[in-house]
Amino acid sequence: MPVQKINAESFEALKTQEKTVLLDFYADWCGPCRMLSPVVDEIAKEREDILVGKINVDECPELAQAFGVVSIPTLVVMKQGNVLQQSAGVRPKAQILAMLEG
Repeated sequence: MPVQKINAESFEALKTQEKTVLLDFYADWCGPCRMLSPVVDEIAKEREDILVGKINVDECPELAQAFGVVSIPTLVVMKQGNVLQQSAGVRPKAQILAMLEG
């Protein structure tokens, strides 16, 4: 499933999503975010059971604030509007997959 670009309006639909959701909070100017992005994209392609969204913190500061994002990249795992896991910084693929499994 392709990565979805999330904004404040499209985020509301994620709250009722049955699938597990992986959110990647990033900024275009962030070097570590650019390092993590291909890994997140790869997970999105491999895992049809997961909805993957990217949130640009410069374009959606209100979402970043709502999730308490103070460092990017930040990954958030959600299910039906509830945050299950949250992690800041670049992570290897195996750690991200472990976050998704709970």
